[in-house]
Amino acid sequence: MFLVHYAVLAACMALPQISTYFSSSVSPAAPSASAQQPAPQSPQSNLPVGGTAIVPQQIHKVDPPSPNATVQQLEDAGDDLRAEKAFADALDYYRAAMAKTDSAVLHNKAGITYLEMLRYDVARHEFERATKMNKRYAEPYNNLGVIEYIHKRYGRAAKRYEEAIKLEDDSASFHSNLGTAYFAQKEYEKASVEYSRALALDPDIFEHRSRSGVSLQLASAEDRARYEYVIAKMYATTGNADRCLLYLRKAIEDGYDKIDDVYKDREFTNLRKDPRFTALMAARSKVLQIPPDQAAAP
Repeated sequence: MFLVHYAVLAACMALPQISTYFSSSVSPAAPSASAQQPAPQSPQSNLPVGGTAIVPQQIHKVDPPSPNATVQQLEDAGDDLRAEKAFADALDYYRAAMAKTDSAVLHNKAGITYLEMLRYDVARHEFERATKMNKRYAEPYNNLGVIEYIHKRYGRAAKRYEEAIKLEDDSASFHSNLGTAYFAQKEYEKASVEYSRALALDPDIFEHRSRSGVSLQLASAEDRARYEYVIAKMYATTGNADRCLLYLRKAIEDGYDKIDDVYKDREFTNLRKDPRFTALMAARSKVLQIPPDQAAAP
């Protein structure tokens, strides 16, 4: 199972998991400081003057699948080729495996491959085929949510993620994805609940970077700073002071305008006793040229 944090830009900030994130589903990745535009995007070199994204041509790099290979051998080879970004060859191997024994898992993996090729309509078809073949298979529902998220249909994305969670409630990446969809709709409390659940299931969920993830689509630096503050709060809840301070620093650097809430939000009660917290807030005062007495706790 991933995803896929990121994501999407969380990050997609993300993310359903392939060897946790990449072999069966996708997740929005946590946003970076540069994740201010909708993702995924084609490299600038692939953009013509008009600005329309061009999908790089896929060239076959390996020999065709052997007719004597087993289904598992073909699937494993497809996974390896996809990891190497040899997408056309990966699809050949998945199709060869399907010809021997069709399955929802293979269609889901084909869908992920098309997703990475930016062929969203075909990817959607593969994910839908997977859900029809196995209505209890959670990953393609999640991946349909990713398709909706890419197209900024955040409400529809949330519904798809919820369907995946109903089938598999213990997937950290599914909960992280749902939180990301809520966050994109500015439903911050609901996002916090899902992020908290994700973090309880996987303490490293926000540190994962899925090779196929979509970044969290943040409209502004202000939204990014708010996201970072929310994640800091999640880490404070679990007692992970190091990562909490890291995300607090990011929120400060991105100009979170409610950073003083750290002095009253109960999640930060223990952190406020940490000398590193005091040093961080003091440094913030110097950077913003605010007198220390004005930056003190109310």
